[in-house]
Amino acid sequence: MARTDDIKKYLIEQFLLDVTVEELADDFDLLASGVVDSLGLLTLVGWLENTYRLDIDALEIAPENFRTVGAVDAFLDQAEALTSGAK
Repeated sequence: MARTDDIKKYLIEQFLLDVTVEELADDFDLLASGVVDSLGLLTLVGWLENTYRLDIDALEIAPENFRTVGAVDAFLDQAEALTSGAK
C-alpha cells in the first residue's frame, strides 16, 4: 500500500467516515473544507510521528504542510530526508 493510501485511510477513519480511499483526492483541501481543524491537526501530527517515527516537533510546521494528502506526503519526504541527514 502506498504511503498516500495509509494517510487517506487514517484520515477517513478519524474524520471522513463516509468516504472511501478511492474517493479522497490527493489534492482535497482538508483545512479549508473543515475536515481537519486545529485539534484534528494535532491528532494527525501525533499519528504521523508515531507511524513514521519522526520528531515533528523539531521540524518546521506550517498548516500548508497538512492541507492535502499530497502535501502531507511531501512533508514526510522532507522530514525523512532531514532526519536521515541529521544522523
